[in-house]
This record gives sequence, C-alpha cells and structure tokens, in this order.
Amino acid sequence: MNPTTEKAVAAYGGKEFWSKAKHIEAEVSVHGWAFTLKGRPFFKRAKIQMEVARPFSRLTPIGKDPQIVGVLDGHDVRLEDSNGKVIKERKDARRYFPGGRRLFHWDDLDMSYFANYAFWNYFTLPALLMRDDIDWKEIQPGWLEATFPESIPTHNKVQRFRFDPGTGRLHQHDYTADIITKLATAANVVLEHKQGDGFVYASHRLVTPRAPSGKALPGPTLIDITVHKLQIL
Repeated sequence: MNPTTEKAVAAYGGKEFWSKAKHIEAEVSVHGWAFTLKGRPFFKRAKIQMEVARPFSRLTPIGKDPQIVGVLDGHDVRLEDSNGKVIKERKDARRYFPGGRRLFHWDDLDMSYFANYAFWNYFTLPALLMRDDIDWKEIQPGWLEATFPESIPTHNKVQRFRFDPGTGRLHQHDYTADIITKLATAANVVLEHKQGDGFVYASHRLVTPRAPSGKALPGPTLIDITVHKLQIL
C-alpha cells in the first residue's frame, strides 16, 4: 500500500482489525435535499446491518412503514417484512436509474439501492482501502484516487478521497452520484469522528455540491448524516 493508504488504514483501526472484521451495525439519522427531491422521508435513527467483505446491507426502516426492511445484496435489492419474508425484489437495480419517474420520485426499492450501497461504501472504507479489486492511486500526499470494479455498487467509477496529513483520517470524499444525475458532483465532508471499541469512525458527514476547483460549496445541504452508534463485529 502507498503511504497515504497505510496511514489511513492505521488511523481507522489498523490492518489486523479490519482483516478480522465481519459485520457492521449502526444507527443513523439522515436528512437533506436529496431526500426531499425524490419524495423520500428522512431517516430517524434507522438501523443498519451489513457485511464487510461483500456489498450486503439491511436498512430498517427504509421508508414510512417501520416494519419494512430495505436490503442490498450485490446489485440486487429487495424489501422484507419484520419476519424476513420477501415482499418485493428488483434484480440489477442500477439499470433502472436515473430516467423516467426516478427523475422525480424514488420508491422503497430505489432507496434501498442508493442508501445501502452508499452506507456500505462509507462504513467499510478501511476495508476497501485493502482490497485488490479497487485500483488505489496516490495522486499526491494525502489524496487517493480510486477506480472501482463493476462488481462493487458505488456512486461512480472514479472517486477521490482526501485524508488529513496529520491524523490520516478522511476529510473529503469526492464523487458524482450517477444514479441521481451525471451532474450530481458532490463533496462529502467529514465534520466529526468518534472513538469506537478499537477503531475510529466518521460520525457526522455533510454532502454539498462540489465547485470546479474541488472545494465543497457551503450549500445547499444535499445529505446530512449523523451516526449515533456503530459497532464492528
């Protein structure tokens, strides 16, 4: 691994810790214009359960019904009731974006895809830094550029990550949310970190449009993410 990657992995718990990590459980609250524009309710202390090694994530509740779970399984999504019974499913969910009615409204399956893959990418970042199927390049000290394979659902193929040169912690994650629009260039800025049991995690993120210079614009708030609790098992 390059020096920036080495420092970042160490900052979030280290190679040994993330090599052994199997599952992540979290409680999150999320709001912002990205939800409002798609006619979606905000997340208020929603529960997330995910696997570290592969794109698999469960988010409860995914919408207005508190009993409905949105599940991402690779590139597929489904809705389950509180007993795990499948209510609806959609194979290869990404191919339905961004046109048609999705320009104006997302249903629970659409949100299951977007929210779960986004959280999976954010929460498993230290493990992603260690993956061989992602091409990580140090473009300058503290800056990494990642080229993702088709097997990983994510915002867009090439993304950039800026880490604090002192602490090694993530400061800004740059991407384009392709499933919203090719024009949705965003800066995901980490405002706060917290200490977990043997690891550190980003506890508050603010997503705003990104200027051509690469700087995060002050608004509008596209997505505001607060992580109330996070466990790595």
